Amino acid sequence: MDGYANSGAAAEALITLTPAGPLFGAEVSGLDLRAPLSPAQVSAVRAALLRHKVLFFRNQDISHEDHVRFGRYFGALEGHPVTATVPGFPEILFIEAADGMKITEAVLPVARPANKWHTDVTFREKPSMAGILRMRTMPPLGGDTMFADTAAIYADLPPDVKAKIDPLDAEHDIIRSYGYRVSREKAAELRRLYPLMTHPVVRTHPETGEKHLFVNHVFTARILGLPEPEAAELLAYLLDRVKAPEYHVRFRWSENAIAFWDNRATQHYGVLDYWPHERVVERVTVMGEDRPTR
Repeated sequence: MDGYANSGAAAEALITLTPAGPLFGAEVSGLDLRAPLSPAQVSAVRAALLRHKVLFFRNQDISHEDHVRFGRYFGALEGHPVTATVPGFPEILFIEAADGMKITEAVLPVARPANKWHTDVTFREKPSMAGILRMRTMPPLGGDTMFADTAAIYADLPPDVKAKIDPLDAEHDIIRSYGYRVSREKAAELRRLYPLMTHPVVRTHPETGEKHLFVNHVFTARILGLPEPEAAELLAYLLDRVKAPEYHVRFRWSENAIAFWDNRATQHYGVLDYWPHERVVERVTVMGEDRPTR
């Protein structure tokens, strides 16, 4: 880990980083994402992402082409089986309000009180490596995005809880989040394409070696290997720890801002407090290269 830390610090010297919170997160300046980046600049951003887990960029009036190019510096990009995409750019998700579901007066009472803390697409065998979210339409107030450090959450769990969850697996289900908003035929297709997926409750980050809590409210259906009442109680306890603000950094959006998070190391939550105003964001998703392991 010392070698990683030293090399990361050297790479980060190429960009300017300002802490976004006391625990994790950083704002990046000194880059213009409308222009191609040099290999050294890409390495600096990647090192900063591994160290800080979520990066924020301000005043980046990027085009769709710029957005795709920036994402591809970090890996292949993937689409999404439900969320709409930008016309002509299948790599860019077009997200209105509550996870792609346009908010109306009828939807609001369901969407606003929901617990939306999640790690993206854990229903996949190889969940995404990162997300890069660009603000397109901002409400006058509100619409912040919160991030949680899942390594810090795990580190602070009581020793007996760690010992209990370290060998356990959990089941992740796409239908848990998306089944209610699609037709019965589409839900059946999603189940065929994305069968129930099992991942460890605690995963090891493939690049940093940190241990991360790897269950989330949106996609984790149940913990395996325990009696059902005990498993449900344990999952509820772990999901409740994600809500603790001591583990959060909160990003207040500005025009043309970008958030870039390590999906292996964080959870996030888009705050739905801006109705009746609009909030539209666009995301490219960097494909995961590994299946989560202990």
